[in-house]
Order: sequence, then C-alpha cells, then structure tokens
Amino acid sequence: MSYRLGVDVGGTFTDVLLANEVTGETFRAKTSSTPADQSVGVLRGMEQVCRQAGIGLGDVAEVLHGTTVATNSILEGKGARVGLVTTNGFRQVLQIGRSFVPGGLAGWIIWPKPEPLAALENTVEVVERIGSKGEVVTPLDEDDVRTKLQYLKSQGVEALSVSLINSYANMAHEKRIGEIAAEELPGVPVSLSSEVLPEIREYERAITTVANAYVQPQVSRYMDNLAGKAKVPGSATKLYILKSDGGLISADTAAENPVSVMMSGPAGGVVGAVWFAEQAGYKDLLTFDMGGTSTDVALVQDLQPRIGRETMVGDLTVRATSVDVRTVGAGGGSIAHVPALTQALRVGPQSAGASPGPAAYGAGGTEPTVTDANVVLGYLPSELAGGEIALQKDQAREAVGTIMAATRLGSVEAAASGIIDIVNENMFGALRLVSVQQGFDPRDFALVAFGGAGPLHANALGKLTGAWPVIVPPSPGVLCAYGDATTSVRGEAVRTLVRRFGELTDDTLRAELLDRAEAARATLRDEGIPEDLHRIEFQVDLRYHGQGFEIPVAVDIDAFDGKGAGLDSLRKSFDAEHARLFSFLLERSEHELVSIRATASGPRPNVTSSHIPSGGKEASAAETSTTEIFVDGDWVSAKVYDRAKLLAGNEVAGPAIITEMDSTTLVLPDHYATVHDSGSLLIRPIDQK
Repeated sequence: MSYRLGVDVGGTFTDVLLANEVTGETFRAKTSSTPADQSVGVLRGMEQVCRQAGIGLGDVAEVLHGTTVATNSILEGKGARVGLVTTNGFRQVLQIGRSFVPGGLAGWIIWPKPEPLAALENTVEVVERIGSKGEVVTPLDEDDVRTKLQYLKSQGVEALSVSLINSYANMAHEKRIGEIAAEELPGVPVSLSSEVLPEIREYERAITTVANAYVQPQVSRYMDNLAGKAKVPGSATKLYILKSDGGLISADTAAENPVSVMMSGPAGGVVGAVWFAEQAGYKDLLTFDMGGTSTDVALVQDLQPRIGRETMVGDLTVRATSVDVRTVGAGGGSIAHVPALTQALRVGPQSAGASPGPAAYGAGGTEPTVTDANVVLGYLPSELAGGEIALQKDQAREAVGTIMAATRLGSVEAAASGIIDIVNENMFGALRLVSVQQGFDPRDFALVAFGGAGPLHANALGKLTGAWPVIVPPSPGVLCAYGDATTSVRGEAVRTLVRRFGELTDDTLRAELLDRAEAARATLRDEGIPEDLHRIEFQVDLRYHGQGFEIPVAVDIDAFDGKGAGLDSLRKSFDAEHARLFSFLLERSEHELVSIRATASGPRPNVTSSHIPSGGKEASAAETSTTEIFVDGDWVSAKVYDRAKLLAGNEVAGPAIITEMDSTTLVLPDHYATVHDSGSLLIRPIDQK
C-alpha cells in the first residue's frame, strides 16, 4: 500500500495526518509543538500516527510538510547576518523603500520603522550597470567585486544577497558575482535576485532577495535535520514542502528558495478546505482557520483560492506568489486584557502559545485566554488532543475572574461571553477583508471552519457573515495537514515584459507564454512527473499605461488561436476586475503588460474520498451526555454528541456540542447541523430548513 503523510506545525500544536492512497483511510495525530526545535514535535507526531496505522516510517512514500520555520525566523528576528551587493549608487535601496506607512493617517507618528534585514554597514556597491532592455552599460569590475566581498567577509556575514539594477533583464553580472562569491566566501549561501524574483522594481526585488538570504541558513538546517530524522535508511521516502501558493516543492528546492514557503502553513489549510468543500458540493467558500495563536482567512471562487503577489510577515512585505490569506492575532491562546488607559476589554494579539498555554491547561499559565472563556461557558470537554491535555475548569474561572474584576461585569460568565464576542468580531473583520473589501458578498459563499478552535466559533461567524452553510470538515483540527497531503508538485516561471498592447500581437505574447511554460515544467521533470500529466496555467500582470500598480489576470491560452482574440480577452478580463475592485475604468488609457507567469502543476494525489455509513435524521445513537452551557446570557441544557458515531443524514439540533479527538463543534440555539456523507457537518439556521 502507498501512504502519504501530511504534517503541519502551528504555534501551539503539530498536526499529522496519514492517508492510505488506495482505500482513502486516514489516521491522525495531534501533539504539542516544540518551538525550540520543530522537528522534535514533527517526528513525535509522525511516530504516533504510524503506530495507529500499524506501519513503520519507512512505509511512508511521501512526507508533505507545511512549515513556519521561515516565518518564525523573521518574526523572531533570528535570521542570518546578511550581506547585500547592489549596483553603484543604490546602496540605500532598503532604507529608502516605499513611501507606505501602516497605521492610518497618523501612522507616521507612532510607527517605528523596522530595521532592514541587511544592515547598511553590510551593504556594498559594485561597479556595473545593466540597461532596462538587458544591454551592458558598464561592464562588471571583478576586482572591485572581490574587494567588496572581502569586506563583507570581515563583517562576518552568514548569507549573501545580490540584487543589481535591471538584473531581471540580464542576469549575467549577478551570476558572475555568485561565482566569485563561491571563491571569496566559501560555505556562505548566496541568493541572486535574478533567480529569486526576476521582476521589475528594484526595492521589491532587493527586499525579497534579502529575506530569502536571511532565512536560508535556518531553513536549510531545519530541512537537513528533519530529513535525517524522518527518513528511514534504505527507504524511498520523499520529503516535500508546501509553498505559499499551495503547491509542493522538494525540500532541497525549499532550502534554496525559502522565501517561497513563508505562508506554507496557512496555504495548507486553504487547500484542505477546498478538498472537503468539493466533496460536500460547494465551489465558492470562505475559509476560517482558527488555531491556538492566530486565525487565517481566505476566499475561494470555483474551487480556486485567490492568489496574491505579495506575502506579508509582520512588518515585512515580500514579492512571492501566495494564497491571499489574511491573518489576525485571534486564537484559542489569545490573551484577554483590560488596558489601564481605556478600561476597555481587548483580546489578543498576544498569545499564551504552547508554553505555558491557557490557564485551563494547568501548565503554569495564569492569564485569561479565549480557551479559558470557552471552558467557563461549558463549550469544551474535559480533555483535548485525544487526552493529551486535561482542562482545569477552576483555573480557567480564576483567570477569567480577573477580567470580571477589571471590567466590573456582574459574573465570570459575563466576562467570558465578552471575551468570545470580541474575538468573534476580530475574526469577522478579517473575513470582511477578503470578501466585502474585495467586492464580494459573503452571503454568496459557504464558510469552511477548521483548526483546533475554529468549529467552536464557526456558528457565531456564520451568523455575523450570513455565509451558509457553515462546513466543518472531518478532523478539522488537522485539516492543514490534510491539505498538505492532498496537493501536488508545482513549478513557476515568471518574466517581466513591459509592453503596451499596441506593441504586442497575439502571436508574440503566446510565444512568450509558452516559453515560460517550458521553464515551469522543469520542476516537474526533476520529480519524474510525465509531461502528459502536467497542467499549465498562465497569468499576466496588467495595468493602464501610467498606473503605478498591476492587477493579475488569468490567461485563456486557447483565445490566442491566431484570430486576434487573445489580447482582446485580456482587456475585457482586466477591465472587469478593475471595475470590481475600484468601480471605474480608464477608458481612454491604453492597456499595458508588465509581467507574465506560467505555473505547471502535477496530478492531484490519488487519495480516495472517504464516505461514512448512512442513517436517518435521528442522531440519538451518537448522543453521549447532556451538559449546561452559557449562551445568550443564560445557562441552557445542551446535548453532547460523539462525532465518530454520527451517520450520514443525521441532524443535530442546537444547542449542542459535537466532540472529536482534535476539535469541538458548537451548534447554537435555533440552528442545526446535518451530516454529509463525506463526513462534513453542514450548519444552517433552523429557518432555512
């Protein structure tokens, strides 16, 4: 039998899912993350899930991993000391940056500008110049390069980034500097902007290349460490890493280009959500992934996640293709607090994390968290993660009691309800960012809720957004790992090609697109994927001539059939997207192409969809007990169900709690959940019956 193993490392838990590709049978494990060395928690989870399946690690054909190592390196400021080589005259490229300051109108007053990842004293200029069309204006002075590299060596740089002006048009000078660096700085990893991001705009290219160099040593060490622990000698196990765009690349490629895996973890959740939404018969969805530290949301149309061209990690924005995920500091571990200045209750973004965790974990945490509030309200069972964590209700009440005292609310339950209401509003705001503020009505979408804490808050988010049904997939706590296990290898090739439409023809643009497709196929060929199984998609970045930004537009390559309809189809697509985003068109302005992009994807894995046995509407056979929960200002009786015993067609009327190993689902009064034959729970208001 063939097994695929998906692993997702979160801030609090590490999730593992093992899938039998033949039968569709899955096994899951959830264990505490180990921030000091993530590979420890990963290996522990892998061993647990393999024991459940009765197999050894060597029986796993592929390990597919969503990792936050690159992200954490930047957030924690623990990357390498980076040296930057630029063209003469461009030494302050990172310091100048872009004139954008977060924080609204007064942001420039209160925003502390972060230090660049490559310090000015570690930035050097070399004599060279490439023109915008790729011509050599000033030859590269190799003696000057060696002198500057020796200076960086004396500075103790641990990684080198090279970003020369216009290198996207001609990489010859950067390539030569890389060769010289191998001689002058042996053992120091080198990132070339012409390989990391061969696109126009020197600042974005420079910061992305520097970010790649900054995290490269740590990511490379992690990949080597994980591969050494996870691969049994003599086995044929392959290790793949999930990219920010939801595709897979080999661990070696990820180590060379770690900037492409910055949003690896959140992308896995979106891929998994799409998989289960498709099984349940829904194509348009909002995804809502609430973990222990943060909540990630995204929008999917026709089973295709919206893809962005930027990835933001903390204050850093880099140019890297990624699923358009928005993140807020709202998770089960988010800490509730009452600032002395405002005396208003706040929740997050600070988190208790995995250590010490919420007060209810009994591991030393004393600050009130969202999890503690859920415990006080009776929404959570006595144990989490299959018994790994026993919840201490008294300690949760004591922690939430500090909020009651600070806000002068009348009861601990009222304080807990306030915490839940605020965190729900925070997450609702994130969902509006990917829907309403992008021109979409959330009522036209289903809401897929997952993550360890997502199903607890899903029904409330459905009420706030009007997105129905709320879909809770099977094993929602390990859905990111499921996404890792059900995606495919992907390669991308991009080229900047600034041309007005009047300077293009269908034939010339088609030839350029096909050339990029050929380059994108290289990744799949390296993995031995037959060419007839490659799926090619094209995208172009367009703007009106004179605009300072672009909009990505999908390309229908069949429209470029020699009849002149190709460019016209791009005009119409761009205008429609521009009107949706900004509500106006510049009808007298000529359209302009900026960049072209081709993506090659391998076949989806042969993971069989699972189906659960059918039953009637009556769900009493799955009922395990009754409990008291606090909702709408009062204690009410709620039935508790074991999700593993629910059958397809069963209906669960709220108020109810549905428990499983890795998550808990809350069904509110005046709502009901139907069990789909794929195993997903579909929650709707009673009045929609």
